[in-house]
Amino acid sequence: MLFAMNRQLYPASPAPLLVPHVPAWAMPRARVEDPVEAAFIAGSALNALDNLVRAQPDWSGAWRHRLALKAASACMKLIGRSEDEAALRDAWLLRQPGDAPGPAGNVLAAWRRLAGRSLPPAVEDVQSIAALLDVAWSDGFGDLIEAIGDEVGRGVPAPLIAARAAAAVMREDPKAEILAWWLADCALSWRMGWRHAVPILGFQIHAPLLRSGPDGRRARPGSDGFEQAVFIAAVLGAAEACRLAANMAAQAERLRAAAPKLRSKAASDVIDRLLGDDAVSGALTTKALSRWTSRRLFDRLLELGAVRELSGRPTFRIYGI
Repeated sequence: MLFAMNRQLYPASPAPLLVPHVPAWAMPRARVEDPVEAAFIAGSALNALDNLVRAQPDWSGAWRHRLALKAASACMKLIGRSEDEAALRDAWLLRQPGDAPGPAGNVLAAWRRLAGRSLPPAVEDVQSIAALLDVAWSDGFGDLIEAIGDEVGRGVPAPLIAARAAAAVMREDPKAEILAWWLADCALSWRMGWRHAVPILGFQIHAPLLRSGPDGRRARPGSDGFEQAVFIAAVLGAAEACRLAANMAAQAERLRAAAPKLRSKAASDVIDRLLGDDAVSGALTTKALSRWTSRRLFDRLLELGAVRELSGRPTFRIYGI
């Protein structure tokens, strides 16, 4: 009887998704000097990622938000902060209700908004993102939305639109590089026709293969060679996004397999949260879930191999797929 009830509560799992990957021949092993080669391998990488995005797996929310976390972590150096992914996740999940997330948490909030909302953005969306990133608003930023839309309509290649959007931000405000990368990722996903943005450029800011010139300077929006750097960033970002997706797909399958073994009435809500976000606090409480029940449920999920404990701590634990 309990098994039958569980089958109603947790319907049959969908067939496992064969996650696309970027082929090895499309991965640069050294600095790419030829713009034709850069465009060619970027097209291959983005095609693989496009196939994954359009499959719309049920864990795609968790995947996009984990990519957003990576982008926020890469942006920390741009604003002179040292928070890594773990520290950002703590700042986001362990704050008390009503607490401000702080400067680092605001950067994460900006990237999470990109990963969690539909495209294209409105001017008001970009204005709120600028506030989160502590960038003074300029009406020129708002004009960029129309300019990006025009280029999307004309079919300009996605990495070129991304690079031009980022460069335009820097022309408006040379101190707004963090917004430039955010808008670059937004523009690329918009051109790809994805419903939600998939951040793949932002966490490549410091990639060695994006450095250019005899002194190996980091590629900055608007600098010489930046457009080609964005093509390479698209390759690297798409490849890493696909690798991450493969790992999360396997973990999501284990989570679905564990679902019928759970007796908590709140289990389905917790599973939905795990599939929809980067991580969930082990102290999660809801109307149907007390702190004690939450701890028991996550312990059971961990025992079944259905989740990963992400904090490495014995207390204030955090879980995700």
